[in-house]
Amino acid sequence: MLKVNINRLGNTAVLSAQGRIVRGETNALCRAVLAERHASAVVLDLAQVNIIDAGGLGVLLELREFTESRGIEFRLQNVSKLVRQVLEITRLDTVFRLTIAGDQCVGSLQRRPMPLAACA
Repeated sequence: MLKVNINRLGNTAVLSAQGRIVRGETNALCRAVLAERHASAVVLDLAQVNIIDAGGLGVLLELREFTESRGIEFRLQNVSKLVRQVLEITRLDTVFRLTIAGDQCVGSLQRRPMPLAACA
C-alpha cells in the first residue's frame, strides 16, 4: 500500500511517498497531487519507494501533465536506485525534472552510455 505525507514549504508541496507506485495502488498519490492545485511546485520525494511498475510510471506522467498544464512545476527527488534504473531503461529520465540531495536540480538525469549486456 502506498502512503503519501504532505509537507508545505511556502508555495511548494513536498509529497513523501512510501511503498509501491504500482497499478491499483496510486489513488492516494493522485488525490494528494490533485489537492495541490494552488501550489507553485509539487515535489514528489521517492526515497521510500521500493517498486514502480508501468502503471505507476503512467500515473507519474499523468500527474506531471496535470500539474504542468496548470503552471505548476513537477519534480522528483531522492529517487531510489531501483526507480532510477526504471526511469533510465524507459528513457523517462529525460522527461522528469529530478532534484538530488541538497536541492541541486539536475533537470533530467545526465545520459551515461548504458553498458551492453553480455550474451549468454
